[in-house]
Amino acid sequence: MNIKEKLIEVKKPMIIMLTILGILFGTIFIYKGIVGWLIQRKFSTQETIVSVTTTTVDDSSWQPQIKAVGNLRAILGVNVTAQLAAMIQKVYFTGGSIVEEGTVLVQQNADPNIGQLHSLEANAKLAEITYERDLLQYKAKGISKQQLDSDEQNLKSLQAQVAQQAAIVQQLTITAPFTGQLGVSNVYPGQFLNPGDVVATLQSLNPIYVDFYLPQNTLSQLKSGQVVNFTVDAYANQTFTSKITTINPIVDKDSRNIKVEATASNAQHKLLPGMFVNVAVQVGSPQSYLTVPQAAISFNPYGSICYVVKEQGKDKNDKPILIANQVFVITGETRGDQITILQGLKKGDVIVTSGQLKLKNGSLIAINNSKQLPDHASPNLSNDHEE
Repeated sequence: MNIKEKLIEVKKPMIIMLTILGILFGTIFIYKGIVGWLIQRKFSTQETIVSVTTTTVDDSSWQPQIKAVGNLRAILGVNVTAQLAAMIQKVYFTGGSIVEEGTVLVQQNADPNIGQLHSLEANAKLAEITYERDLLQYKAKGISKQQLDSDEQNLKSLQAQVAQQAAIVQQLTITAPFTGQLGVSNVYPGQFLNPGDVVATLQSLNPIYVDFYLPQNTLSQLKSGQVVNFTVDAYANQTFTSKITTINPIVDKDSRNIKVEATASNAQHKLLPGMFVNVAVQVGSPQSYLTVPQAAISFNPYGSICYVVKEQGKDKNDKPILIANQVFVITGETRGDQITILQGLKKGDVIVTSGQLKLKNGSLIAINNSKQLPDHASPNLSNDHEE
């Protein structure tokens, strides 16, 4: 046996082993490929059905509004203060009470001033008697005209001093300048008041002003008597109504806004000066818009999308096969839970309101409307979480 035959004898087992290994690995690769193809085919032919909620696109009548924020202000509101320095003798009011105009609130010590007033009144009375007596003497040509003029001037001077002193005595009696509700009392008997010290705040609460600012470009839409609805945080579930009474005749040169004043009834004194309010001025006639729940719209950098429900044939049980088609929409104003649709949908379209995160264009869906999302233009919000 030559060398060539010996080499062939050595390589023969190795070739057989490599051939067997190639067949084994090839079989494994073919098996994996077939399994993967079968799995892919199964998923492609049996797509998951997504459960969603839906609603039908419909018209809603919305009243055009101009929205702003503002504050409440009392028609009459002051801090009742002392005009003169004196000690308090008596406090006649209770904090929080409603008082009529002219009601005595605080009496300061006026005894020295009253004594001075009586002295001046006595001097004025004597001057009056002297003037009347000298007038008779002048008519009888018993005294000169100069003497009579001097008596008259003295009488008028003393009468003026009496009036001045009477005003001082009156200023020591602090009264309510108008009818309204008093605030917290800041005084007590025996306290010494200096001029300007606050006794209590006094506010006239019914009616009450609603002050707010609007851009100058809305001026053509404003007029006296327009309805202004507003809400306050203290009564989140209640909407109050007022009417425009004054539109400022000057535009603020820094902000280019115009101040508007509305007047609201406040018989129950629910509204207090200084409260923050959200206002909505009713302008024009109600308009019809296509509206949908805001939750039905997915807002993305490349556009807003919505899923429209379409029927795609029947299944083996003769039930409709439903799919979700993705459409781009153009949205407008929002109000409460709703948003207006300017383009992309039409009245009668059935759209998905929840479950969008599990959808893609053409996904199979099943409708379950046992629980619906809120869809109100003016929702009632509550902080009560009790069951």
